[in-house]
Amino acid sequence: MKTSVNLAGVELKNPVMTASGTFGSGAEYSEFVDLNKLGAVVTKGVADVAWAGNKTPRITEVYGGMLNAIGLQNPGIDVFCKRDIPYLQQFDTKIIVNVCGHAPEEYLRVVERLAEEKIDMMEINISCPNVNAGFLAFGQDPKCVEELTAEIKKIAKQPVIMKLTPNVTDITEIARAAEAGGADAVSLINTLTGMKIDINRRTFALANKTGGMSGPAVKPVAVRMVYQVAQAVKIPIIGMGGILSAEDALEFILAGATAVSVGTGNFINPTTTLDVIQGIEEYMDRYNVDDINDLIGAVR
Repeated sequence: MKTSVNLAGVELKNPVMTASGTFGSGAEYSEFVDLNKLGAVVTKGVADVAWAGNKTPRITEVYGGMLNAIGLQNPGIDVFCKRDIPYLQQFDTKIIVNVCGHAPEEYLRVVERLAEEKIDMMEINISCPNVNAGFLAFGQDPKCVEELTAEIKKIAKQPVIMKLTPNVTDITEIARAAEAGGADAVSLINTLTGMKIDINRRTFALANKTGGMSGPAVKPVAVRMVYQVAQAVKIPIIGMGGILSAEDALEFILAGATAVSVGTGNFINPTTTLDVIQGIEEYMDRYNVDDINDLIGAVR
């Protein structure tokens, strides 16, 4: 049984990875999850300097998931390279570093620094607010997506994944822009923008007022968007959004995803990634599927 997949030239032992921002850099989960069994670990977003993140409260539960407005709190690239990359290099898994920034030059500084590090891929979070465009997210403007992707590709030494926001009218337009800019792969979806109001305190549940909605409730939207993007671009897709089980992951794969990321599921059950890997293998055995690649995009 072959469970390995090729993601933009990087061979993953299986298609299951973590979603950025839900797994740290693996150390927090190491007593629950054998990182050697994962296809890849995608780190929490890292910027050129430390970010404090948003004011609290910045997480709240909602029906079918959660809202978060963490604000991409991170220690900055210097600490990350000294502490987190060496930690992950101990394990037999691929290392994908998520990169964030508030302006193109911030992204480029991080990418340039990572170019010399022993990592396998970079995932670029283009849901960050662009200070040069009135804080409109980078990923909501196709022209901006194409230009930023092209700039990153000029200096990146590793394959580049552009992480797409679902908060757009047509996600295929954004995916095509990333492909035109030279992206090696795309990942989707990032969180949907949502809001919760505390009726007893008559105020917002999050200090930021709005937050990113994730969890099982977003999965149907995410599967639809992955399917649409799979029909629109030729580069590989990493699917994510509400994956709690192998069944969920297989929906994304059948819709056209080469790999999948588990996010909020890690908070509910720390071993979700391992359960998904085992469940995919059991599914393949049950239906006599010899190669997982035969399932990618099988539903048209």
